[in-house]
Amino acid sequence: MVNISATSRTTRGSVPKNNKNEYYKERLRRNLLANGLGSTPPMGKLCQVNSVMRAGRQNPLPGIDYLKYDNCNNDGSKPPVRYPVMTRALMKAGRPIFFSLCEWGDMHPALWGFKVGNSWRTTSDITDTWESMVSRADMNEVYAELARPGGWNVWIDPDMLEVGNGGMTKNEYIVHFSIWAISKAPLLLGCDVRNVTKETMDIIANKEVIAVNQDPLGIQAKKVRSEGDLEVWAGPLTGYRVALLLVNRGPWRVSITADWDDIGIPPNSVAEARDLWEHKTLRKLFVGNLTATMNSHACKMYVLKPIA
Repeated sequence: MVNISATSRTTRGSVPKNNKNEYYKERLRRNLLANGLGSTPPMGKLCQVNSVMRAGRQNPLPGIDYLKYDNCNNDGSKPPVRYPVMTRALMKAGRPIFFSLCEWGDMHPALWGFKVGNSWRTTSDITDTWESMVSRADMNEVYAELARPGGWNVWIDPDMLEVGNGGMTKNEYIVHFSIWAISKAPLLLGCDVRNVTKETMDIIANKEVIAVNQDPLGIQAKKVRSEGDLEVWAGPLTGYRVALLLVNRGPWRVSITADWDDIGIPPNSVAEARDLWEHKTLRKLFVGNLTATMNSHACKMYVLKPIA
């Protein structure tokens, strides 16, 4: 991930149209300069557009698809004023570029970010601990009503995934990935993908869980019931299906029940349940509710399909 900033307003010279990647990078650089992005040093280090482009010519880079604009060492202007400047530059870049706003949720970007970018951070930085992960999930869930698909495909972002970094157990990482997936959060890997273990790959490559995240309906799930350490998360999917996540935050093995009234299924409906981590459709059909038992800091995730 590269944060780009500019220290020169020079835009002279020809645009290299013979090389598509070079052409788009040069066009983006000029638009950043033309829109007044003079200096936005990322994470305490000054990164110049010209030097980034020179590096690209020495070691060709693909076209830029994703730009994260962090809030570090800013010029003191407020994010709702500063971030639209980048929006205008990216709109002139000549190709689609995903714009990720990252001002840590300080000024409630869920209320204005949809006019500016494609996703916005709702939380401070995550760390690789259970406590940090579940607290970010809670912060993010507050804004569930404001997440939606659309022309901009705007998503609420509780920060990157820590799966595979070693600070949590396998079950805790499964909870982490499941909450991010059902919340329709960007699934950005924060681990070293060059050294991913089979255990980590089994989590981050779960196609059934990813399918919930990528469901075209694009509606973020909510925490529909919470009793102490026991939580029920649910959200609608295409085809009149419902994504269901039962989470045990407590220290003991427990059973959790999800009632149809809470998760948007008509009370007397018969539903089949697909277990997304066991990769199997349960033989039993469920009427009115579903109960599952799980260990401490663990979860069960299902797709429910009413059939009668």
